[in-house]
Amino acid sequence: MTTSVRDPATGLPIGPEIDATPARRPDRTTILEGRHVSLVPVDPAAHAEALFAAAHGPGHEALWLYLFPHPFPGGASFRAYLETVAAGQDPFMLAILDRASGEAVGHATYMRIEPEHRVIEVGNILFTPTLQRSPAATEAMYLMARHAFEVLGYRRYEWKCNALNAPSRRAAERLGFRFEGVFRADKIVKGRSRDTAWFSMLDTEWPARRHAFERWLDPTNFDEHGQQRLSLSALNATSIPGHALRRAEPEDARAFEALQQRAYAWNRRELGVEPVPLLTPVDEVLARYETWLDEEEGQLVGALALEPHPDHLVIWSVSADPARQNAGIGRRLLAAAEARARALGLGTLRLFTGAPLKKNIDWYGRRGYAVERSEDLPDRSLVHMVKNIE
Repeated sequence: MTTSVRDPATGLPIGPEIDATPARRPDRTTILEGRHVSLVPVDPAAHAEALFAAAHGPGHEALWLYLFPHPFPGGASFRAYLETVAAGQDPFMLAILDRASGEAVGHATYMRIEPEHRVIEVGNILFTPTLQRSPAATEAMYLMARHAFEVLGYRRYEWKCNALNAPSRRAAERLGFRFEGVFRADKIVKGRSRDTAWFSMLDTEWPARRHAFERWLDPTNFDEHGQQRLSLSALNATSIPGHALRRAEPEDARAFEALQQRAYAWNRRELGVEPVPLLTPVDEVLARYETWLDEEEGQLVGALALEPHPDHLVIWSVSADPARQNAGIGRRLLAAAEARARALGLGTLRLFTGAPLKKNIDWYGRRGYAVERSEDLPDRSLVHMVKNIE
């Protein structure tokens, strides 16, 4: 259990106590394996030649625009640079290898490594044209984030870039980092003043980000031509167009749980068993499902838990405060679910309810949902409903 230390002058908490065990540093045994790429500590002898050839020459100047080094005049100087980097602990560079060819197609770096504070940054990212805008590039970022949180034990994962670097800022938000602000006149890079945009991802946010990464990287998310069905940017969105709902954060867990308990009390009485949405621990719900909160005057009055699939959106739970019955909260939540489906590029919504809950079935029916099938489980029967909005 954590306790807060309070400032004697103001009485305000200065922060809870937490586990102060230091995180681990990445080391030369680090090997991260994915479906498309492997990441290994950079080896100048093995990787310099391929990386130099793929990142230099006419048309490749833009790769170096926002990196700290200039393009290198020759392979020998580039290899010397990699040798210097490989000899140190911070920054710690990983070569990104194409699984099919074994060739180095990029590099990325753990840097500003602070094990005692459990903070680590990802940066100095070089994606050669072969790697750019590919599932392999996203997989590399997923593997590094997963390793930082789940193996090394960091609690804060940072992304920083030149504030003028619009592609890097978009990439950070696409990957699920949260923008924190701009440090003005933060650095001098290549003789120019740099304002630095800061982004972060926390260990408490990682379970939900991991689900978004894995949902996007799943082979079923790509058609026969390799085109994505769901975009990662959309999966990590924090708002729904046209609606005031906000994406739930880990600190919303208790309020969300309390709302669900109130909202499903009637269902429990009618069914004689615990409603399905209450069978999953709240922390798992927030990690596995998109959870959206509807608030009025700072009070939580409704919530949606959604599960995107490549060809449809599942409304896993709809929770409306029973104290606000007939206030239109349920209708507002369903409208938000449809808007979310459109934002994801999906034209079909599915949901389920208990077979004895005729009032619920009729209510969904009046809003365009049709019974698709019934499902008998050992302790209950479910009715699955569908609506097409294309």
